Amino acid sequence: MHPYSVIIKPVLSEKSNDVRENEGKYTFVIRRDATKEDVKKAVSKLWDVKVAKVQTLITRGKIKRRGMNFSKPTKTKKAVVTLAEGAKLPLFEEQ
Repeated sequence: MHPYSVIIKPVLSEKSNDVRENEGKYTFVIRRDATKEDVKKAVSKLWDVKVAKVQTLITRGKIKRRGMNFSKPTKTKKAVVTLAEGAKLPLFEEQ
């Protein structure tokens, strides 16, 4: 799988920012069919850093309601990437 197609976007929330600053873990939304090994290779190749650990999770879509109609968005997959000691991604660093 091509590295640019594995990672869809970074997760920029208050919780993910706290985890990034305190523990050095970066969170991304990834493709549903991507494996931990795919994510590890993609992050290593795109930013030239060493990845220590990858954890993945699947979040279910929240049910939305409009009148009598209900809809449910598709599930998304996230990856929490822990980098090697002292490594940082320039994507998240403030300029």
